[in-house]
Amino acid sequence: MSSTTALGERVGRLAGTWFPAIVIVAGALAIAFPPIGLPLLPWVNTLLGIIMLGMGLTLQPVDFAVIAKKPKAFAIGVVAQYVIMPLTAIGLALAFQLPPELLIGVVLVGSAPGGTSSNVMVYLAKGDTALSVAMTTASTLLAPVLTPLLVLWLAGSYLPVDAWALFQSIIFIVLIPVVVGVVLRLLLPKVVQAVLPWLPVVSVVGITLVVVAVVAGSAATILTVGLLVALVVILHNGVGYGLGFLAAKAVGLDTSAQRAVAIEVGMQNSGLAAGLARTHFSPESALPAAIFSVWHNVSGSLLASFWSRRPPKDAAPAAAVEEQPVAS
Repeated sequence: MSSTTALGERVGRLAGTWFPAIVIVAGALAIAFPPIGLPLLPWVNTLLGIIMLGMGLTLQPVDFAVIAKKPKAFAIGVVAQYVIMPLTAIGLALAFQLPPELLIGVVLVGSAPGGTSSNVMVYLAKGDTALSVAMTTASTLLAPVLTPLLVLWLAGSYLPVDAWALFQSIIFIVLIPVVVGVVLRLLLPKVVQAVLPWLPVVSVVGITLVVVAVVAGSAATILTVGLLVALVVILHNGVGYGLGFLAAKAVGLDTSAQRAVAIEVGMQNSGLAAGLARTHFSPESALPAAIFSVWHNVSGSLLASFWSRRPPKDAAPAAAVEEQPVAS
């Protein structure tokens, strides 16, 4: 192992370990001093594309082997992702009587694919990491179709929703960068292998900048309705963990798979939701995603820590995930 690779791995592990704290501090600074984040607003979608490119660079054919080995676990996980979180989102938004701009922001978070930081959390929780990676990838690839349709269905009667425009944005922000990353790994394996140890750092920096930008752009709204939105976000995230776990348990998945599904369902690509909200709706619509970006990394770390001290008795230890980037 070269010294550069070793350094990259050490820095990557350090970045992953401190990621929740970094995001919290960044969000607090953006609220206190909004001007530091406002110049980043035009670059939010570009930053998200870079994060998705990193995800594509980590993917290999072996990542999809779990689909053939555990088709039931994979299917229940992906279905739960796009059923539990969107329906919980609209339910909470209506229950708390959120205004249309915030309602659509919550629905965007619920309709987003799983966040790639979930892979790291599942690994730390001694869950089925291979299943988590496959679920994240599948939900990401399905996002260009399912996310716009879900937002149109659930929120279209509250604000005008251009599903075609959402579809195009997700193609450019998510699908194209992921495909480019996969192709680069096939064409330039040695170059990509040298870059892989540094991807967690790139992802942590990228999502931190996204949080700073989105929080700064929503700072005034945070100070007026932030506590209410934070409560909705905490409940949304918690229900995702709980119902994801119960869905996996109900169909008889082993403990490691239950943990993977729970974390995968509860953690969303809130960075993508924030980018879509700002592009197609309003700065206020990005607020739920901004708060979710901070909270789900904190809650995911706490849940992973709890489960890490309780190894599953009915499954083999999860494989390492050094190559998985951390993102929102």
